[in-house]
Amino acid sequence: MKKVKVNFNQKIILLFIGTIAFSVAFSFLFLHFLYKDLYLNSIRESVEYQGEQTAAHYHYGELTDEIIGKIQWYNIVSEYEVIVVNELDELNASFPYSIGEESLVAAKDRDKLMAGQSIMKEGYVAHFQKEVIGAIYPVMDGEKAIGYIFIYVPLAGLSQVFGSSIPILLVVGTVFFLITSWLLNRIRKALFQPLLAIQDLSKEVSKGQYSNRINIRQMDEIGQMAQAFNDMSEALEHQDERKRDFLANMVHEMRTPLTYINGYTEVLQKQTDRTPEETHEYLQTIQKEVSRMKKLLADLVELNYLQEDLFYFEHNPIVVAQLLFDTCDLFRIHRQNRQIDFDLNVDEDLIVFNDEKRLQQIFYNVIDNAVKYSNENSVIGIVLARENQDMLFTVINKGTPISQQDIERLGERFFRTDKARNRQTGGTGLGLSIVKEIVRIQKGTFEITSTSTGDISVTIRLPIELKQVDVKGRDADVTKD
Repeated sequence: MKKVKVNFNQKIILLFIGTIAFSVAFSFLFLHFLYKDLYLNSIRESVEYQGEQTAAHYHYGELTDEIIGKIQWYNIVSEYEVIVVNELDELNASFPYSIGEESLVAAKDRDKLMAGQSIMKEGYVAHFQKEVIGAIYPVMDGEKAIGYIFIYVPLAGLSQVFGSSIPILLVVGTVFFLITSWLLNRIRKALFQPLLAIQDLSKEVSKGQYSNRINIRQMDEIGQMAQAFNDMSEALEHQDERKRDFLANMVHEMRTPLTYINGYTEVLQKQTDRTPEETHEYLQTIQKEVSRMKKLLADLVELNYLQEDLFYFEHNPIVVAQLLFDTCDLFRIHRQNRQIDFDLNVDEDLIVFNDEKRLQQIFYNVIDNAVKYSNENSVIGIVLARENQDMLFTVINKGTPISQQDIERLGERFFRTDKARNRQTGGTGLGLSIVKEIVRIQKGTFEITSTSTGDISVTIRLPIELKQVDVKGRDADVTKD
């Protein structure tokens, strides 16, 4: 059997119809309750009271014509019908109609009445075409019944009882229906317009279209959900842009060394009249580009591990000043070629608990970036100090001013502030990305500032004692990979 699909909008409409139906049914049942439990009960109590009072006035002596006359007069002025007889058999003759399925005085009623007990009679009387409630009371003289009084009243129907109220109920019900319909329509629009917009936008997002946004008119729960969806779309759009940039940069970075390798390989294959020195120079160029590709791939793999928190850190005591001095020595030839000096301000007593290889990687990449992009004949300031429970590492160099927009992007894969110098400065464009990820995992801070005069500062703060992290970045014991 095929399952019927009902959308949320249809469910709301069905709920509204169900509510109206329930309200109508409840109103009917409530009126029925008022009629049956209140109106009928009040009639029963009134009949019993009037019958008892009438019978109580004649509890001795004979039921004379004078008494019967007074009762008949009461019958005229009251809303009740009263029949008074001397003998029980006369009652059926005076009221020859069946109440329900029985005659007025059934065989089972005789013994009770002759014993002085009253009985209630209730049922439909075809002659009146109405329900009747009545009671038969014996008039007693001591222990002897000298007469019988039957007091009854035909019941008004439901429409008669509530006749004056029904128009009011209809007006109130109509107004209630109109107000409820208006409110439901407002609620339905408030709910479904943003939901439908979210549904449409989600289809576009699933197709890779991230530029559209939902127009938010209120900031209730639905509006907040729409805002969250807008934020998600914006984040996906930025992520998609960065992915495209990454792929373009990756292709560019790979194409350049491959072009060099392919070109020099063809020269080696086709030209046979070259000197040994030329052959050696070509092979060196090929080797250089191969090494550059290997470093690029190694950096990408390492960065991926860091960003996915799939990385182990050792936890050893390190004389960090000596590690920094050793790192600075690696740049001796390069900085001499560009006539760059280092101004070191180092706390030589500082000891940290960290991974020596990763800490040197931070020092090397930051200093390497400063050396590459510093002006010639300049000084690079390097500060290593303790600040409370953190290690403070700062590198200050003089170079080309960096815009705030570019500062925010520094550390992205392959991003360079000076794209024209990428072949001259070398590198893979991943150094600062790796530094930022190591700092992030170690719960440190990474900050870059630049002045209009070209004073560029990189400041890194790391805990003195590395908080141990496991393969997923959670607190745990550390083991070497």
